[in-house]
Amino acid sequence: MSDINIQFRGLLLKPYEPTFVPKSNGQVYFDLPESFLTEHYRPLRPAIESRFGTNALMRISVPNIEEPDLSFADVVDRRGAFSVFQSLHQHAASQMIELFLSQTNPNQLSAVAVYVRDRVNGPMFQYSLSVALMHRSDTRQVEIPSCLELFPDRFVNPSVFPELREEGILFEQANRRAVEIPMNFTASDRVEEQRLAYWREDIGLNLHHWHWHLVYPARGPDRIVRKDRRGELFYYMHQQTVARYNVERFANGLSRVRPLDNLRDPVEEGYFPKITRSSDGRSYPARHPKQTLSDLNRVEDEIVVRIADMENWTERIFTAIDNGFALATNGQRIPLDNQNGIDILGNLIEASSLSINYPHYGDLHNNGHNILGYIHDPENSFLEGFGVMGDNTTAMRDPVFYRWHQHIDNIFERHKQRLNPYTSQELLFSDVSIDSFNVQLNKANAPTNILLTFWQRSQINLETGLDFGPEGNLFATFSHLQHAPFAYHISVTNQTVTTRRGTVRIFLGPKKNELGHVLSFGEQRRLMIELDKFTVSLNPGSNTIIRRSEQSSVAISYERTFSNIAASSQANNSGMQFCHCGWPSHMLLPKGTNDGLEYDFFIMISDYTLDRVEDFDESVNCNDAHSFCGLRDQRFPDARNMGYPFDRPVSVQVESLTDLTKHYINMRTTPVMIRFTNTVIARV
Repeated sequence: MSDINIQFRGLLLKPYEPTFVPKSNGQVYFDLPESFLTEHYRPLRPAIESRFGTNALMRISVPNIEEPDLSFADVVDRRGAFSVFQSLHQHAASQMIELFLSQTNPNQLSAVAVYVRDRVNGPMFQYSLSVALMHRSDTRQVEIPSCLELFPDRFVNPSVFPELREEGILFEQANRRAVEIPMNFTASDRVEEQRLAYWREDIGLNLHHWHWHLVYPARGPDRIVRKDRRGELFYYMHQQTVARYNVERFANGLSRVRPLDNLRDPVEEGYFPKITRSSDGRSYPARHPKQTLSDLNRVEDEIVVRIADMENWTERIFTAIDNGFALATNGQRIPLDNQNGIDILGNLIEASSLSINYPHYGDLHNNGHNILGYIHDPENSFLEGFGVMGDNTTAMRDPVFYRWHQHIDNIFERHKQRLNPYTSQELLFSDVSIDSFNVQLNKANAPTNILLTFWQRSQINLETGLDFGPEGNLFATFSHLQHAPFAYHISVTNQTVTTRRGTVRIFLGPKKNELGHVLSFGEQRRLMIELDKFTVSLNPGSNTIIRRSEQSSVAISYERTFSNIAASSQANNSGMQFCHCGWPSHMLLPKGTNDGLEYDFFIMISDYTLDRVEDFDESVNCNDAHSFCGLRDQRFPDARNMGYPFDRPVSVQVESLTDLTKHYINMRTTPVMIRFTNTVIARV
């Protein structure tokens, strides 16, 4: 790793170990000016240097700087809980990001970060510095550690950490055993929602959610928030997440998620997270079944929001959608058309800093997280912090996350219902026909259209996230859903005499609900899951296309999701941090069932001349998850609406997926069986 990577990695990890404590297993020592030490440690400077600074392989001399005013950061306690959903915290983080962005060069940034690190909230520091590093042109090669490396406590049963420390203290590295992280530990099988615990509590899934919001922060300096089609990406990433969750529910005999569209009804689902925050050592509070939401009146946290406010904001958003325009702060009518409407609504509903009228349309999405996150202590009477719904690193663990986002998605769908169905001209790619389409496992003589899923046991290194922990690797093993690798086999005929360029779009959809009833096309359309999207050149005549599942434009590899970046073989890849944004590849397919569950696989090839925005190479610079994460410093690489052709209703004459495809030679559908084997296979 380069010196700049070692330097910033040392600052990001273990934020509550003082900066003068050697980093990277004792190899790196920050030689600090006396003024950088906090009051507690300043009188001890000679002892600190003689104790900690003598054996390090690398000494980093930190220059003196003009000490920045950090009073804005006092709104988040040094050892308190930090949340990007809270306005007060958002503004403090935004100021810190601006402080880091304003430094003239990486060395100056490093010096400022060293000074700030030991004086502010640890997770807020990690978040703000990560965002700044990601968005500065001179630090784009800095490899930001994954959330799992930064704070594994958000993802792992806390009973694992005493065992890891025991192994680290008693044994040399060669003799340390890997500690097992139990599966499905948050509830018993008597709780119906527990059937989906393997999905909601999947480490990779929650890492994806954290990293997406790191790439697309809702608030901060305008130059990092204002990204191409940011609001639409907020809509589409969450829409696809909820669709995938619903499909997974069907496979486990559960009905579709009921939207949380009435905040005055009791929340039926309980959730006991059984994880702790390392910043303050306190457990995330539980939510008991059938608890009722109340107005939030946490004056000390400056979180004051009434349920009536949430209802008013929702009605104003409905009015805007139904009228076809939203009101800007100056009273101007902003059209909610097909071109920009979903993007405007995405920023307005999330209440990002790009909202066209924050005072009028409010802060619906974020305060939904807050009001649910504080359901146990809405007035701070018991001095309790937020539950998992109040933290974007943990929110997807909770069943109510999907109920809230089903409601949010239904609001977006209200807008989509107003748009005209796609015309034949918008769907057809003339003279390009898909002659056959099937799916096959990557092994000899495998039958077509049968895919396999199973449990896989993998290993992660949690040493980097244990403040004041023993040096050296500390491994834990965990089991997660996985699928056998497969490929799409596509035969296409270009009926013209010239080469045509097209975009291949592959989706999966459920055929039946949890009761075995066939879904109407209106229901299936909203549950279509994007599996892949890529461009092809079609020569005149017959063309054969083989596309491997690991090439998906939605997902990133297991190694990118989980690997310790310090050991990554891709350490010299520019923009490495962007590589970690994407759906985890091991969750690409739904689980299916033991007997096999049939799904509709859909393929379409659209006209690239109508899709093209800017040419790009998906094999370069981590562009392979662009469907969910876009491209760094470029426009979103598809002119079509995200989710096309399933993002809006179709003609009333279309009653099934077959009805849709039979009218277009550039579309095809095939049934594919997914079989689940309840065995655990170790990763090799």
